[in-house]
Amino acid sequence: MHVTGQIDFTITEQTPDAVRAEMPIQPGILNPFGTVHAGATLWFADVTATVLALGSVNASENMQGFPLAINLNASLVGNSKSGTFIANAVFVKKGRSLSIVRTTVTTADGKLIAEITTSHVPSR
Repeated sequence: MHVTGQIDFTITEQTPDAVRAEMPIQPGILNPFGTVHAGATLWFADVTATVLALGSVNASENMQGFPLAINLNASLVGNSKSGTFIANAVFVKKGRSLSIVRTTVTTADGKLIAEITTSHVPSR
């Protein structure tokens, strides 16, 4: 069996305390049931949280200080077959050695899809 997919999303807002992103629901992220694969939802939330943890720094390969996720706790409470997912990431704790980010994923009309909390430490 050969499976391919593509996750595509856009950061639409970024401040020092919050990041918002939008991900269109498209065939490359759907599971066999026709809804968004849980892994795509988690990836979307994790990358949005990482952008928040990075702040104004541009990520580069092998950079020091990249905010590595060390813990991810997710509650997947909904799903959709079409439209757009919106991720909103905010800090629970913003620190030099540990940052905790809460990311909420909803549909464009506000239906809750997932609540994800990630913990990040800077790489060395």
